[in-house]
Amino acid sequence: MDSILRRCKNCGRYTLRKDKCPYCGGELEVPHPPKYSPDDKYGRYRLIMKVMSGKIKLSPDVINAIISGSSQSKTQ
Repeated sequence: MDSILRRCKNCGRYTLRKDKCPYCGGELEVPHPPKYSPDDKYGRYRLIMKVMSGKIKLSPDVINAIISGSSQSKTQ
């Protein structure tokens, strides 16, 4: 089910519109986090993207272990 409520990334106001903020014209996002699941299929990919974008700082050996672990899970 798609969320109805949206939040502006620029001014932080909430709206029901889906295209742009009616107050400042900024980009909108869904303010709710995704539903939690213990069988998270995409958790490894989110972690890799956070490491690649620089949001998470890890040592190079840990990064290599994460990346090699993702390639191993595809082959099994």
